[in-house]
Amino acid sequence: MGAQIRVYRQKIASTSSMKKIFKAMELIATSRIGKARSRAQAASPYAEAITRAVSAVASQNDIEHVLTQKADAPKRAAVLIMTSDRGLAGAYSTNVLKRAESLTARLKEDGIEVRPYLYGRKAQAFYDFRDREYDKVWTGQTDAPAVERGREIGQTLVERFTQPTEEGGVDELYLVYTQFKSMVSQEPVVQRLLPLAVVAKEAESAEEFLPQYDFEPSAEEVLDELLPKYIESKIFAAMLEASASELAARQRAMKSAADNADELIRKYTLLRNNARQAEITQELTELIAGADALASS
Repeated sequence: MGAQIRVYRQKIASTSSMKKIFKAMELIATSRIGKARSRAQAASPYAEAITRAVSAVASQNDIEHVLTQKADAPKRAAVLIMTSDRGLAGAYSTNVLKRAESLTARLKEDGIEVRPYLYGRKAQAFYDFRDREYDKVWTGQTDAPAVERGREIGQTLVERFTQPTEEGGVDELYLVYTQFKSMVSQEPVVQRLLPLAVVAKEAESAEEFLPQYDFEPSAEEVLDELLPKYIESKIFAAMLEASASELAARQRAMKSAADNADELIRKYTLLRNNARQAEITQELTELIAGADALASS
């Protein structure tokens, strides 16, 4: 019986230690969510401005550009999958990978070859474990992305898109990431980045009319400069959304883990007290039996 009590004491001690780790990680994630959301919100005006500029150039001019031309029969697509570097974030990375698997299956049904590009160690581990091929992987600081990393990813994918299909180029570019909606809601989404779909719509107010531009030396050269920057801004904005979502998921997962640790501690404490009470009862029974035996003799 004493050994059983020692086992429960050890379980209580180990669970208490794990609870401290969970609480520390929850506090760290909570303290960093605010900064991640601020970065995502600060990046949105630039992304919106460059989107309006690209839409104005493409919609006001009958321009055929490599980044806006849709292939008649797409043969190959690049898919950028954004996960986390570390675990302990609940189903954050798993949900993104499931969304990517669904997209991959749909593209293959249409006869399109999929070339994965991975962002985050969890995506790399997923593909390595299944012995699947991928073209390139970027890891490090998924919860605090750098502008240089977003620029590098954007340049790599734009370069791949502009290559001829016969030389290994792709006809389409998709992005799979987690969109931050609120502290309790983050949704994995699929976004097609290329070819760029520019849809002219009627403005509902004067503020929504796209401005008229004069282009020097030409609208084509303006698009040559704007579209790569547009892709880079969209990818970096998605990285910021994903980082905020990752931190929110980790904060929620660590809070749940700490609550579960509290429940385990209460359970083990009750079992330890029951074992101690049973041990005391057994000792009292033995003492009374001994005393009765002495009295009867």
